[in-house]
Amino acid sequence: MTATAPADPGRGLILAAPASGSGKTTVTLGLLRAFACRGVAVRGAKSGPDYIDPRFHEAATGADCVNLDAWAMTPARIRSLAAGPGLLLVEGAMGLFDGAAPDGRGATADLARHLDLPVVLVVDAARMAQSVAPLVAGFAAHDRRVRIAGVILNRVGSPRHAAMLRSALASAAIPVLGAVPREEGVSTPSRHLGLVQAAERTDLGAFLDRAADAIAGAVDLDALAGLARPLPAPLRAPRLSPPAQVVAVADDTAFGFAYPHILADWRAGGAEIRHFSPQADDAVPEAGFVFLPGGYPELHAGRIAASGRFLGSLRRAAASGIPVYGECGGFMVLGHGLTDAQGQRHAMAGLLDLETSFAERRLHLGYRRVVAPKGPMAGGWAAHEFHYATTCRAEGEPLFTATDAEGTPLDPMGLRNGSVCGSFAHLIDRVPDLSHSGDAM
Repeated sequence: MTATAPADPGRGLILAAPASGSGKTTVTLGLLRAFACRGVAVRGAKSGPDYIDPRFHEAATGADCVNLDAWAMTPARIRSLAAGPGLLLVEGAMGLFDGAAPDGRGATADLARHLDLPVVLVVDAARMAQSVAPLVAGFAAHDRRVRIAGVILNRVGSPRHAAMLRSALASAAIPVLGAVPREEGVSTPSRHLGLVQAAERTDLGAFLDRAADAIAGAVDLDALAGLARPLPAPLRAPRLSPPAQVVAVADDTAFGFAYPHILADWRAGGAEIRHFSPQADDAVPEAGFVFLPGGYPELHAGRIAASGRFLGSLRRAAASGIPVYGECGGFMVLGHGLTDAQGQRHAMAGLLDLETSFAERRLHLGYRRVVAPKGPMAGGWAAHEFHYATTCRAEGEPLFTATDAEGTPLDPMGLRNGSVCGSFAHLIDRVPDLSHSGDAM
């Protein structure tokens, strides 16, 4: 593959943390908004499989946000998605070195290696003082290919607390870029799959402005921007072929989990994407392929069950042989019924012999390698599963054979019935040959 250098390759750095829950999302959003308010050309990216944080990034900057997944994507795909002008801030996932079993592959650290970008470590200092020094030193020394270029101290209790932390880190060769105080009202509310979606927050603009003010008042933005390094030249990565010339995509707060890079590939392949809202009882647009992404249909099950135009047009499309594909939440809507957390069953499309329930939740989480022998999703895929639904009944022909991240065989995933298919797997990228997938990704 040939590298092609754009006129402005842009600069980037990675925001990571020692562990989940350190506040890096709020810090990242505050930084993105603060730079945008300064007139800096800034954009965000998110490490790993995440649908929610990227929409907050986009609201903070007005620029598109991409997912960069070091487990599911090839280095060429990662470099092509990261490339672009201006300043790129990549928000990490979990702890810096936390990834898939057995060796942590797909961790934020992998992105730092792939893109050769420095890391700013966001440390939750709320319950520590001098212990911050060995913590930071340990992360800095763990892998010399992952460069810890700066530290942001988060949730600092007082100026005295900040002084203690800075004093402890004074002998380190790593600059402290700021000490962000604990502040009520600057946080991102969550539910069982992560944050409440950006589109659901009526106070989104005000929240982002508060986060920007808090970060701009506590962090040296010029010093942080000065740590960014040039992004590598993009490599020509294979694109996903569109499943049809016209693709209908459900798009609202119940069906919001579609990866932008997949839709962008389809558009680049000549497809027209027609969005519609099942929650608004839109009819499925005329199309050659219908895609129901994941989301939170369980929170809107009653409304979906009452959406006669949507369900009727979906059934007619399936009856006419148009391929209909659902992922996770979209898969559940293709079934006969969905039982919500209160135990109430709601009738769904009835296109697959499937019953799901949230009355008794069970976590299903992890990367998957899946293979479909036929149909519009035929071939091998790198995918991710993350849901709490219980499958009460699933009868019919499976859609995928599956293994976990370690290659351990799993039960077949999903169902297919004529032109209708779906599963709980969120597809991320093609794997041309799963027998050599460790080398390909």
